[in-house]
Amino acid sequence: MEATLNLIGGKWKGVILYHLLTGKVLRFNALKRMLPNITQRMLTNQLRELEHDGLVVRTIYPEVPPRVEYRLTEHGQTLEPVIAALKAWGDGHIRRQPAADKADGSPD
Repeated sequence: MEATLNLIGGKWKGVILYHLLTGKVLRFNALKRMLPNITQRMLTNQLRELEHDGLVVRTIYPEVPPRVEYRLTEHGQTLEPVIAALKAWGDGHIRRQPAADKADGSPD
């Protein structure tokens, strides 16, 4: 369990993997637009860690301006059931309406 959480844990890695699981090859700026609250530095660091761990492959094209694309490796694709289970759990347990907080008597 600890090894898995070390690979996909943290605020951003699971979300990055979720977006890459669509099977698409995504450029850095496309990922950045999908994650508007992440800083450029944090996205770079998270992608480097995922690449280092063998979950993501980065392809750099010798163009001006440089084009960099990211996709999941075969190893990264094996995380699909894990990420899908996390999403399903979250979808089932998130409070969708702020009024629910007041209805159950919990404080603001």
